[in-house]
Amino acid sequence: MLNTLLITGTDTEAGKTVLTTALAAYWQKYYPQRSWGIMKPIQSGIGDREWYQKLFALEQSSEEITPLYFQAPLAPPIAAARENRQVDLAVVWQALSKLRSQRDFVLVEALGGLGSPVTEELTVADLAGEWRLPTVLVVPVRLGAIAQAVANVALARQSRINLKGIVLNCVQRRTDAEIADWTPHQLIQSLTNTPVLGCLPYLDNLTDLDKLAQIASDLDWETLTL
Repeated sequence: MLNTLLITGTDTEAGKTVLTTALAAYWQKYYPQRSWGIMKPIQSGIGDREWYQKLFALEQSSEEITPLYFQAPLAPPIAAARENRQVDLAVVWQALSKLRSQRDFVLVEALGGLGSPVTEELTVADLAGEWRLPTVLVVPVRLGAIAQAVANVALARQSRINLKGIVLNCVQRRTDAEIADWTPHQLIQSLTNTPVLGCLPYLDNLTDLDKLAQIASDLDWETLTL
């Protein structure tokens, strides 16, 4: 198994938290003897860190989950400037390295999308490439998803990201016909030369860990863990 997996998306609200939660539920259910951790390296405003603390019995402090936290729900460089602070990536890297050395598996949920700014000079894509983090791209099922997938995979390739695959996510209820028409797996794979690992259905209850684990088990784990 991979030791670390970065979950990113085409944009905010793509479904990164849903996938991260599902993977955590899967790991917890099927590998109870193995240790795992979650990291949201940078967070602005209340959100994912609090969600994971509520849902899982994590043996991690708030600072271990989120090394850099800013009050305003804005892009990190803007939120940091409001507090007269800097986005200190050394703090994030040290926390991630420590967590990776302590756990069998670490899920890292990125902020925003691949093109989202981390500092005034770097994006999520830059960080994923420079830190050599195996990455999964979440693409929401909607009209325009094919173009989003193509553009983001191109950005990942430009940043030399180890992109393991694409996971589609139904952010709203979608019919089988809509999924097939808006996110045709074979066409996306052909255009991006990247495997589609599966499609997450729309979920009413994101706290049902058994259901989330089952959904995660339907993903192409063989390709994901190569």
